[in-house]
Amino acid sequence: MITKNLLLMVLAAILIIGCKEDKKQPNTSSDTIKEDVSQSTGTIERKVQIIPIEHATAVIEWGETTIYIDPTGGAAAFEGQKKPDIILITDIHGDHFNLETLEALDTSSATFIVPQAVADDMPEQYAQQLEILNNGENKELYQVGIEAIPMYNLREDAKNFHVKGRGNGYVLTLDDQRIYFSGDTEDISEMRSLKNIDKAFICMNLPYTMTEESAAAAVLDFKPKQVYPYHYRGRPDVSDVEKFKNLVNAANQDIEVVQLDWYPNEEY
Repeated sequence: MITKNLLLMVLAAILIIGCKEDKKQPNTSSDTIKEDVSQSTGTIERKVQIIPIEHATAVIEWGETTIYIDPTGGAAAFEGQKKPDIILITDIHGDHFNLETLEALDTSSATFIVPQAVADDMPEQYAQQLEILNNGENKELYQVGIEAIPMYNLREDAKNFHVKGRGNGYVLTLDDQRIYFSGDTEDISEMRSLKNIDKAFICMNLPYTMTEESAAAAVLDFKPKQVYPYHYRGRPDVSDVEKFKNLVNAANQDIEVVQLDWYPNEEY
């Protein structure tokens, strides 16, 4: 009887151990496999979100990093937005460089990327936060690649608006995404020669920058995957972004024209 009871106890112990070993087996669901692959390759998927504020002003959220482009409009324009890690300023004009807005925002932890002409107009209080980037130079911050692209006018009657070498357009590299902000420019050769651009933000407003035809011609030359018309309020007229879209897509339907609301307080 004792031997029989002992045998039953041994069998029960084997079953219990077997059950515990089964529980240690890894979960082979598709979610677990994807997570393991991501960790083994060291890749982290970070979504790029573009938030239009107004005219030439935008916010980019990329993972935990927040970038402000040409912040204007005061603190109210950025209500609900995250604090900036990087602030890019393209030029000295008030619709790109607005000191009142910078002073109204919490920029204490931000690095400013600016051309020399903007740095010359920045108060001393920002001196330790400035990184001067001139045409053709590049920088990496928070794993964001930043290239300074020339921006200037070509027409004789407009050359004094934006002289060559003063302001910057920017190409940002965020993981495998390359995003171009033109700043104030005409369809210059440096823009036409850009390569592998995923999203291009292209200005078009007279008399300061270029016509819809010039903007479309440049875009058709460097062929971004997506193009976003922005900075299209002129004096006195507003550029026809639908005309721009038609010009681009009539020649190349593979370029997606994306229209965001750059003038939330206006009908256009």
